[in-house]
Amino acid sequence: MTAAEFLDLSVTIAMGMILLGLAVAFFRLAVGPSLADRVVALDMMTITIIAFCGVYVVAVDDASFLDVAIVLALVGFLATVALARYAERRFERENGSDDEAARKREGDENG
Repeated sequence: MTAAEFLDLSVTIAMGMILLGLAVAFFRLAVGPSLADRVVALDMMTITIIAFCGVYVVAVDDASFLDVAIVLALVGFLATVALARYAERRFERENGSDDEAARKREGDENG
């Protein structure tokens, strides 16, 4: 087996594994019972697409997709942070925030 054949085999196996990971993440995104499951699945899908871009760069020997992967990584990070803040505020709204509970306790002690 030559180096080129080994590289082609490795790229083919990597693409298959990436597609499998993408399918599993999409299933979790569609079925996930909670918001946290969906956020993690979306983040996993972003990471697998970034991995696809990296493997594609190796397969075609063209570095133009590296820029796409870097931008996608930055956007994915910002999306994860935004969804985490949304989930935190949603949790606080549903359960009452700790600040409100502390203010109520202080009000009870003072009055």
